[in-house]
Amino acid sequence: MANDIRQQFVNYLFFKTDPAWRRLPVAERDHGKAEFSAAIATWKTKCLVIPFSTVGTRGDTDFVLWRISERLEDFTEMSTQLLHTGLGKWCTTPYSFLGLTKRSMYVDKHEHEGSEGRRGRVIPGTNKYIFIYPFWKTTDWYQLPKEDRQRMMNVHIEAGHRYPGIKINTIYSFGLNDPEFVVAFEGDNPNEFLNLVMEMREHEVRKYTLRDTPIFTGIRGSIDEVLATL
Repeated sequence: MANDIRQQFVNYLFFKTDPAWRRLPVAERDHGKAEFSAAIATWKTKCLVIPFSTVGTRGDTDFVLWRISERLEDFTEMSTQLLHTGLGKWCTTPYSFLGLTKRSMYVDKHEHEGSEGRRGRVIPGTNKYIFIYPFWKTTDWYQLPKEDRQRMMNVHIEAGHRYPGIKINTIYSFGLNDPEFVVAFEGDNPNEFLNLVMEMREHEVRKYTLRDTPIFTGIRGSIDEVLATL
């Protein structure tokens, strides 16, 4: 239980702007973005909020806020404030993935500095790109002996260590949200991440993945830089 004392709530909140917003007068749009940005600045004194643009990489979202707090209510209070800004009134939130950090049962022999397995906490890096997706395991996976699951995960984890430029962050969503898990991979080279995924697709553990879409590629920036892409 000691590893779970300071668990974090993690949320990936995606926004989509109504196309009609772009036809508003420039001054009105700028005012709405300034309100939104000011609200983010206030909340960054209370919890972690990291923006990424998905303009040009997804058709159904425009940007995402990666939010981390030890208090679940922060997400509701922050979202309420954001959606009442001049920009927020023109936004929908088509996806919102919620979960908790938890020490992985598979990584004890594979820990390294920066791993999400360390004390079950997420420590975001400063990488340019993020790759986010939810996933579900099959029922058969949970019926396997622990030793078989560990053997397959060892291969998976060791492959990840061969791509040191990619950092994984895993949250546990079962009981809190539709997915079982949500992962966010940080990196500065999309090609490196593609090669990692291509290798992992051939692993035995892959046959126990029920679903791992939708997949989101985001480009990091300050909140003002991200809102400028709208």
